[in-house]
Amino acid sequence: MAYAVHNFKTKKAFKEAVAKQNEQLKLHQPEHAFKVRAYQPGLGPDLSNYTGSVYLEGPHWPAAHTWYAACEMKDGVIIKVK
Repeated sequence: MAYAVHNFKTKKAFKEAVAKQNEQLKLHQPEHAFKVRAYQPGLGPDLSNYTGSVYLEGPHWPAAHTWYAACEMKDGVIIKVK
C-alpha cells in the first residue's frame, strides 16, 4: 500500500483533488496544476515516475486508515481513482 504525498483526510477530498488536477491538465495549464502524487514508505518501489496501478490508503500513519483507493498513475501522477 502507498500513501498520497498530500495527507488527504477523506477519500472524497482525494478524489476532488485528482478531478481538479485533471481539469487543469485538460485546460493545458500543467504549470499551475496541483499534481497528486504517491509514495511507497519503507522498502516499496519508487513511484516518482511510475506508470500503472497503485493502491492507496489514508490518512497517513499514525492515524487510523479510514479510506482506501485503487488508482492509475502515469509518469508519477495519479490520473484516475477507481
